[in-house]
Amino acid sequence: MKTISVSDLLELSVTERILLVEDIWDSVSAAPESISLTDKQREELDHRLQAYHKDPNVGSPWEKVRSRIAHRS
Repeated sequence: MKTISVSDLLELSVTERILLVEDIWDSVSAAPESISLTDKQREELDHRLQAYHKDPNVGSPWEKVRSRIAHRS
């Protein structure tokens, strides 16, 4: 594997860095089995999925959540 320094990455344009992050994410999401979860994490995800299936309208859209977080202080 070729080593790339942070300073090398920062020489890329913002657009190039975003594309790189997208490529990295795509490579990670292509192998979900390689990401291990603890039993507690899996239990929490199952709980949240069950709650969603029970009532998919409960909760807030991402835009509203992001706005609430941004205006906290």
